Amino acid sequence: MGVIKGRKAVASLMFYVLVICLCAIFLSPFLVMLTTSLKTNSDAFTIPVKLLPRKLVLDNYPAALRTIPYFKYLMNTVQITLFSVLGQLLVTPMVAYSLSKIKWKGASVISGLLMATMMIPYTVTMIPLYRTYSQLHLTNTYIPLILPAFFGKAYYILIVRQFFHGLPNSILEAARIDGANEFQRYSRIALPLCKPALTTVAIFAFLDAWSDYLAPLIYISKPNRLTLSLGLQQFMNEYSVKWAELMAAAVLFVTPVIVFFLIFQRNFVQGVAVTGLKA
Repeated sequence: MGVIKGRKAVASLMFYVLVICLCAIFLSPFLVMLTTSLKTNSDAFTIPVKLLPRKLVLDNYPAALRTIPYFKYLMNTVQITLFSVLGQLLVTPMVAYSLSKIKWKGASVISGLLMATMMIPYTVTMIPLYRTYSQLHLTNTYIPLILPAFFGKAYYILIVRQFFHGLPNSILEAARIDGANEFQRYSRIALPLCKPALTTVAIFAFLDAWSDYLAPLIYISKPNRLTLSLGLQQFMNEYSVKWAELMAAAVLFVTPVIVFFLIFQRNFVQGVAVTGLKA
């Protein structure tokens, strides 16, 4: 018995050591970015590379804020992100519910087409979409970045659809017997029960919209409408020698994402687990 417990203890210890090593590997780029943002420019190029700065420099952060209009880019990014998340949360559960809980001809075909669209890369539709928005005179606006969210995204729809599949039909049938129509069953019963899945969709949509670089690069060219990702690239192009300030700007760009994830990490893990287990 003691031998079995000893083996289990060794196995657990090896597992935790492996997890710690993997976490250190994944966190190392962020740690290098963070520590470089606290170094002098000369210290950032020191060879061999040292993780900790010789001299702690906090002036890199206000210098980065003075170099680019950070708060202007921040408000632009927040505006795009909020509307994108709102659009996904409005449309995604409705489409997923109709495909999962409403019996109508063609539901299985539409589900298959949704899965097929996930195989089409954005670069394939990039030029046709740009030509369409350009002919509608919508370039240099945020509409091309926000409008697609109000039509749903196939991956998010399939996540919520998977969750709705796991909801017992008896609950909805009981509401039908009580006189609830289809929208009432959706809004009062199904929608409140799928909060974990919606939280997962909200986090994914937030990350996609916040860190999106290619779409804003295509549609936005006016300096006062740039997003943080474009502003960071502009900083790198103009001030590539000042790596310490560049890393400070990168930390400021990443920090809201980290804070957002830390706040909702429990809901995120729960949503992924639930949607992944339901058949």
